[in-house]
Amino acid sequence: MQKNLLVLILLFSSILAYSQQTAKGYVYEDTNRNGKKDRREAGIPNVAVSNGTDVVLTDSKGFYTLPVNNGNTIFVIKPGGYKTPVDENFIPRFYYHHKPEGSPDSFTYKGISPTGSLPKSIDFAFHKQDEPENFTAVIFGDPQPYSIQDMDYFTEKIVNDVKKTDKTLFGISLGDIAGDNLDLHPVYKERMRHLQLPWYNVMGNHDMNYDAPSDEFSDETFEKNFGSANYAFNYGKAHFIILDNILYPDPRDGKGYWGGYREDQLIFLENNLKHVPKDKLVVLSQHIHMKDNSGGSYRLEDRQRLFDLLKDYENVLIMSAHTHLQDQIEYTEADGWKGKKPLHEYNVGTTSGDWYSGKLDEKGLPDATMRDGTPQGYAFLNINGNQYDVDYKVAGRESDYQMNIFAPKVVPHKGRTTSQIMVNFFMGSQNDLVEYRMDEGEWRKMHYVSAPDLNYLTKLLEWDFTEELLPGRRPSNPVNSTHVWIAPVPTDLPAGKHTIEVRATDRYGKTHSGKRTYSILE
Repeated sequence: MQKNLLVLILLFSSILAYSQQTAKGYVYEDTNRNGKKDRREAGIPNVAVSNGTDVVLTDSKGFYTLPVNNGNTIFVIKPGGYKTPVDENFIPRFYYHHKPEGSPDSFTYKGISPTGSLPKSIDFAFHKQDEPENFTAVIFGDPQPYSIQDMDYFTEKIVNDVKKTDKTLFGISLGDIAGDNLDLHPVYKERMRHLQLPWYNVMGNHDMNYDAPSDEFSDETFEKNFGSANYAFNYGKAHFIILDNILYPDPRDGKGYWGGYREDQLIFLENNLKHVPKDKLVVLSQHIHMKDNSGGSYRLEDRQRLFDLLKDYENVLIMSAHTHLQDQIEYTEADGWKGKKPLHEYNVGTTSGDWYSGKLDEKGLPDATMRDGTPQGYAFLNINGNQYDVDYKVAGRESDYQMNIFAPKVVPHKGRTTSQIMVNFFMGSQNDLVEYRMDEGEWRKMHYVSAPDLNYLTKLLEWDFTEELLPGRRPSNPVNSTHVWIAPVPTDLPAGKHTIEVRATDRYGKTHSGKRTYSILE
């Protein structure tokens, strides 16, 4: 028995030794931009390169070596002050897949073609650029088209709505690039080309290969279309990390998925952070939010390890999507976070909104308001050195549209009413200050509640009380919103029309306002 075990160990060791090779190459400044390292082009020192677990720095000549196994992706972590080349669809070219035999042939959606033998040198080109410390990134949650019709909605209502400035450097999509139909990945890339921005993509649970027997193979088509599912890059004083946080199949029962990480991903994160100064802003983008403290939807030991690796960084932002809601989440010591201040996770409202549901407008585009009353839209992440703030942009509206105010149209003069003023402040959270006043009178605080948004409920009831079919698709049922406030409706003012004015101060100190009128009748 022991002899047979020894033979198996030796056989496994020989197979491992055969499959493991050494990748080497240069990270260099491509001065003539021909995509090849010419003899006179200098290497760039101290640039991080990874095989998905190990992270090494280039030497003084820009040279690196890394162990590599079949199936690994070698990628470079963009240093500050340099620009990554992009392909025709503006997908950054920072990786090399080493899959000698390619992805499994049996998958419904194809992955990477066989790459053959490891090249003698895997080189990564960069171009120098003046890189400001203050800049903006566009953030998309869940485009999630299930059809070309959905893709057209996404293109017309979201992509064509984005207005860039000189400070807009790149964008990130937070997963669910497609809605299970992975043939839509290339179509998405073509549509995104319109923005002419380097675009980084996160893997979502609807971007997976459902044929995969284990999690390591669940991202084969995603890798083909977008590169590595786990990577990092630097801009200014900010370090960005992208992680695939979907375990598929669920290791508990082999069905569905679970939020969390494989061991190799956590090792990569640990090794990567060794080269990230503690005074940098760390922005981690992933698909599934980590809010669940029960462990039902997220593996808590993985979340804790992530928390422990990030605890010494004073400035950290987590960005997620997945829920088709908008939520400002804070983790404290009670959740296992040991940092000096609460950890902020911004669960971003989605570009698909409520899955492209709702009434169609005059252009034939769906309303798509989310179940918590957040209108369909996207975000701008503003980086200021190692600090940040976020703006939410409602698709098709001006940038100052940041809240919906619900109030009855009429109330009785000096009468009783159970009606309320309700404000849905889209970027709000429980600790924000939301106030209202009547007819430019005295400001009063509103009361925060966890409740369905009455404006959204009004939209939904129209579908249920109509006697004719409405164009579009009925929206989802409402859920409690994490950003609504209420106040009583005054009935003791003089009869006539009155103006409700609301102002809300967000977590960044920015003030937003809105107005609504109602009438008091004798």
